[in-house]
Amino acid sequence: MKLTAERIIDAGMEIFAEGGYHALSMRQVAERLDAQAGSLYYHVKNKNALLQLMADRVARQAYDAGTAALAALPDPRDWRARLEAQASSLRRSIQPHPGAALLLAHSPTVLSVGALSLMERLLLTLSDAGVPDEDRGIAADTILSHVTGFVLQEQSESVTPTVSAKEAAELYRRFPRTIAAGLAFDADEKFARSVRLLCAAVATLIAPEDRTPAESGAVPTK
Repeated sequence: MKLTAERIIDAGMEIFAEGGYHALSMRQVAERLDAQAGSLYYHVKNKNALLQLMADRVARQAYDAGTAALAALPDPRDWRARLEAQASSLRRSIQPHPGAALLLAHSPTVLSVGALSLMERLLLTLSDAGVPDEDRGIAADTILSHVTGFVLQEQSESVTPTVSAKEAAELYRRFPRTIAAGLAFDADEKFARSVRLLCAAVATLIAPEDRTPAESGAVPTK
């Protein structure tokens, strides 16, 4: 099969998903494709360039998913709904692909155009909401970090310990709030609520005169 940049990216993403940054090398990619390492450089000049292309693919797919989610909003002026749409679509976009969340987390260091586009749109949403200049970058980074961290947890191989009924009862007796909190919601509801908490935190950064009536606590007049 003909060697192309897309096939190289495919192989790179497979290796990255299996072993992370340190497992990825042009030699490993060449072996995965049953090709000579030197032939890869005609399409991708080095490992950093490959990482950039990989991160860019993930981010562009997430950006397109976010565009569709934003277009479906009933009120595009609602900044909270816009933030939630971007966070939720990003999670859904990277969730099925092992390694995608980690690639997105690495993307700022490789200057992925797709990842920069995600950040730019998020910053625009925060600007439209009235978040001050000095707080926007931290707020946007916090939201993106939360999404990638949440997906990384979802994708991790968790080991469920085997405990007896007696041990379970003892754990619940000692840590009732923690056990109850862990069982309260499924992953989708937990994510949705966590994003709403972040939106509530962002709202505190907005000057009173820029807040909506609902955010300022004002009672609308008829």
